[in-house]
Amino acid sequence: MNYFSIINETDKKIKELDEVEKLVEFALQHEAINDVEFNIIIIDNKRIREINKTYRNIDRETDVISFALEDYEDIKLPHRLLGDIYISIDKAIGQAEEYQHSLLRELSFLSIHGLLHLLGYDHIKKDEEKIMFDKQREILDSYGIKR
Repeated sequence: MNYFSIINETDKKIKELDEVEKLVEFALQHEAINDVEFNIIIIDNKRIREINKTYRNIDRETDVISFALEDYEDIKLPHRLLGDIYISIDKAIGQAEEYQHSLLRELSFLSIHGLLHLLGYDHIKKDEEKIMFDKQREILDSYGIKR
């Protein structure tokens, strides 16, 4: 059994979040991931900038930040506690407009991107980036969210 929540901490009504929840459930099944717990938290630019500055020492907005708790070996639970994914709704809206696709597509991309980070994927090195981005594309395409 997987446990995850999508928490909207903004004052915006975001109808796409119901579909994002279904996508995340699909992604977990697609990757045969079981017994995990995590949150996706929707925030605004001001809050994500504060988080980015506090935890990454970068004083600017970003679209998504993931905090992988499995990086801390002293946390022991009967299931995997993956961590939290923070997504800026302001950045998501702007990027959807910039890339000329739907807000659903952008929130889906950011959610899967964050989830893959929680699962240990990264894109710092070119070979890791290809693996992670191919996995993102595979999940989104399989669900029917295409560019």
